[in-house]
Amino acid sequence: METFHNPDRFMSDLRQVLSQGRKRIGLLVGAGAPMAIRVNDKGMLDPKGSPLIPGVEKLTQIATAGLSDTQNTALDAIRADLGDGANIESILSRVRLLQQALGTTKVSGLDAAGFKKLGQDICEKIGAAVGAQLPKERNAYSELIAWISGTVRTHAVEVFTTNYDLLFEEAFEQARNPYFDGFSGGSAPFFDPVSVASDDLPPRWAKLWKMHGSIGWALEGGTVVRGKGRAATELVYPDHLKYDLTQKQPYSALFERLKSFLLTPDSLLLAIGFSFRDAHICAVLDESLAMNANSAVLAFQYQPLEKEAPAVTLANIRPNLSVYAADGAVIGGVQGKWAPGELPKNWGNIRRSFWAPRQSAESAVFLLGDFVAFARFCALAQATDLANTAGAGESVSSSPIAVATEEVSNPASQDVAA
Repeated sequence: METFHNPDRFMSDLRQVLSQGRKRIGLLVGAGAPMAIRVNDKGMLDPKGSPLIPGVEKLTQIATAGLSDTQNTALDAIRADLGDGANIESILSRVRLLQQALGTTKVSGLDAAGFKKLGQDICEKIGAAVGAQLPKERNAYSELIAWISGTVRTHAVEVFTTNYDLLFEEAFEQARNPYFDGFSGGSAPFFDPVSVASDDLPPRWAKLWKMHGSIGWALEGGTVVRGKGRAATELVYPDHLKYDLTQKQPYSALFERLKSFLLTPDSLLLAIGFSFRDAHICAVLDESLAMNANSAVLAFQYQPLEKEAPAVTLANIRPNLSVYAADGAVIGGVQGKWAPGELPKNWGNIRRSFWAPRQSAESAVFLLGDFVAFARFCALAQATDLANTAGAGESVSSSPIAVATEEVSNPASQDVAA
């Protein structure tokens, strides 16, 4: 027996929620977001250009290029030991482990000080690669900020991002939209965990939480400060130390904020560009969703379900996590292919915003796993009256989105069984 899900009913509910400003909404944004934005050599938007910030494979090439001969010898040995799965995260993890384990003893030509210098050089190259500036033209980030600031809200929108770049900061500032990122001050803004834990700011202030640190952060006198420019990369940690560092400030406060958000009744977290391969964040999601059946997470994934195994695995055991992939979904713990129903009245243009071919010769797929399409969908949520636009003969009141305040143990998401 094969199960099908109708994307129209769930997107109708989601657009309604996005347009109203009453629900507590958060965004979990991963590395796939800036990859979706293509730019040319001049930094202007170009569909045929390169990703604004490269993916892991390209970042690995960039971060390990231009090193000394001795450093390259050590890197070659690390790559050989790690095998085909070696990337910048696993390589830097090994570099940091060797830095901690060695004293004056040399391995592959480097001692502890040599591996420390190698790690610093790699992080500087990472910082340069992720330090791209946001295009001045209207783009996915600016459209997402337009949605955040486009309605009167009962609760502030909270953005949790694993990215080190400054794209969200630039987008908020270009739009002159106020946001709080946990830092306070003017000369050398310092991290204030007490303010992170509280909800004292007006709802019009968005909240931006950099879960794994950021370029521009630095340590001064044992305190984390920001505003040190794109060259400051000492708090960029794409390696195993992420987990250890989350036990320290500012990381402990930021991870506790994510948990607190998910444990708040009637909260909805939208994940975009996130691979679900970050063990620590997934542990927080798993624990929080188990503790609070009244929260919901919607994961928008770019690839087909079969290639989104980490997200699907978690969704199979946590029915309040739904995975919306290109070819199908896991909703309420039930996996099925997408099958749009009869086209409702005045719904054609709206459907094309989430269901259409990516390329002209391809079949239609669910589009919102692409950050650009997701941001446009959010920005247009208030552009159309969506009353009575669910699938033909179907009610929108029973989906996990519409009833995030109820346990999603048996949602009306199994649209067709054949």
